[in-house]
Amino acid sequence: MRVTVLGAGFGGLEVTTRLSEALGEDVEVVLIDRTDDFVFGFAKLDVMFGRRLPEQVRHRYADIVKPGVRFVSADVLHIDPVTRRVETSEGAFDADVLVIALGADLDVAATPGLVEGGHEFYTEAGAFALRDVLAAFDGGRVIVGVTSTPYKCPPAPSEAALLMDELLRTRGLRDRSEITLVLPLPSPVPPSPEASKALLAAFAERDIEFRPGRAVRRVDPRRRVAVLDDGEELAYDLFLGVPVHRAPEVVAKSGLTTNGWIAVDRSTLETSWPDVCAVGDVTSVGTPKAGVFAEGQAAVVADAIIKRARGGTQAPGYDGRGVCYVEFGGDRVGIVDVTFRSGEAPTGTLEGPSRELAAVKTEFGRSRAERWFGR
Repeated sequence: MRVTVLGAGFGGLEVTTRLSEALGEDVEVVLIDRTDDFVFGFAKLDVMFGRRLPEQVRHRYADIVKPGVRFVSADVLHIDPVTRRVETSEGAFDADVLVIALGADLDVAATPGLVEGGHEFYTEAGAFALRDVLAAFDGGRVIVGVTSTPYKCPPAPSEAALLMDELLRTRGLRDRSEITLVLPLPSPVPPSPEASKALLAAFAERDIEFRPGRAVRRVDPRRRVAVLDDGEELAYDLFLGVPVHRAPEVVAKSGLTTNGWIAVDRSTLETSWPDVCAVGDVTSVGTPKAGVFAEGQAAVVADAIIKRARGGTQAPGYDGRGVCYVEFGGDRVGIVDVTFRSGEAPTGTLEGPSRELAAVKTEFGRSRAERWFGR
């Protein structure tokens, strides 16, 4: 069986690993990604705030050595969902099963003035570049602003605001600084009122102004103001932005999207094309765009492929559950456990925050790196 996996994030890596573990050389998996390495989303904040070095958080795809798996570094140029043929900068690939896990692209230029007057921290390059920017920042008005929905890892802007507060306090700059968090959501983590309550308490304790239900529509570099969707202007000295998210251009141009994203069956992650599945941020499956959800969806897809190869009953469907780790600062981490089921209101619980749970988060990253990369 030939399986082509597009994208080597949480979803692509989990599909690939499960297929290799279960089927070995009985499956031919081609994993395609345009980048050379993988970085956990939370590790970007570690580098950004000077807690780790870039070289400490990069996991190179060249290190993947698994039975039945071949990694190809290439740009995906066209996807034909009918024939399951993928054209890339390194040639064409045909598959019996095609798994699309290309994530969401970030369109920084979609927000006027963001490129010229602000900084984004959602890409690897953007977060790593901010390491030096924050090291040189001598205090002032800081805005952490989200430009639109949906966006990856909903707690991340709250984490950035809290870690910014910690950085300024450590350097003795907090008394002459202000931090404002602009979020288009009604609360920091809507599926979990308990987590939202804890974050709101942390904002109040650390004098972080929270603007819910608002989005940043443009940044004026000359006047140093961020303009919100209701016309209000907020002055800033440092703007940290979450850019507009879109499906990758090749996905849209290949005719795979409905209302901007790939539509899938919520239980099986199958698309409307036979033997074509999609997982993670590129889909409209109804869960947040975050790696832990992509991982869970990938497990369902991989298990279905394994059942098909070996025979047997249909694998269980996707349960919509994901566990996120939220940084509160002070080496304290909270664990948010949320579930999204079709036709039901999402539910979520919070454990912590505590310093003990920081070790659980570390183990989460270590265990994935070991399974996916062998180290």
